Amino acid sequence: MGTKLCSTTSLRPALLSIMLAVLLPFSSCHEEKAIDKLESVERLVLTRVAGPESLAFDRRGEGPYTGVSGGRILKWQGKGRGWTGFAVNAGNRKECCDTSDVSLESMCGRPLGLQFHNATGVLYVADAYFGLLAVGPKGGAARRLAASADGGRFNFTNGVDVDQGTGEVYFTDSSTRYQRP
Repeated sequence: MGTKLCSTTSLRPALLSIMLAVLLPFSSCHEEKAIDKLESVERLVLTRVAGPESLAFDRRGEGPYTGVSGGRILKWQGKGRGWTGFAVNAGNRKECCDTSDVSLESMCGRPLGLQFHNATGVLYVADAYFGLLAVGPKGGAARRLAASADGGRFNFTNGVDVDQGTGEVYFTDSSTRYQRP
């Protein structure tokens, strides 16, 4: 794939909503416009899942996509169609299927960071338990790209970003000592 990987070491209730807003930079000249934008915020409700954290839009501007407890990545299909499954990141889907039981996260996964590479359509996923994953443009099962570096396993893979010009993937491992719980 030719992608360079770089690592830096250093629950909400079941009913959650994601608020989307396009805000202008917050300064005195844009304050009124930003407040006007807040009046048109659309609330996208997720039920029977735990903890969406990150949002991403694909190269066609579709989505948002979000990861939830149980190792699933969901895609917003629009009003009337709601959320649908886009990807999964655990090999043991039978035990993890549609769970919101956060006690199963270490087995099922917990996608925290999401970012698309626009040139390829690949979705990169920072999973708290499984490391850095990748999902093809059509979704499905994620494949693991990295779970360790320099002989040490990742403990709490959290954020991910892609340099859209070079395709380099950057992600964080939030702790060398603790996992998410």
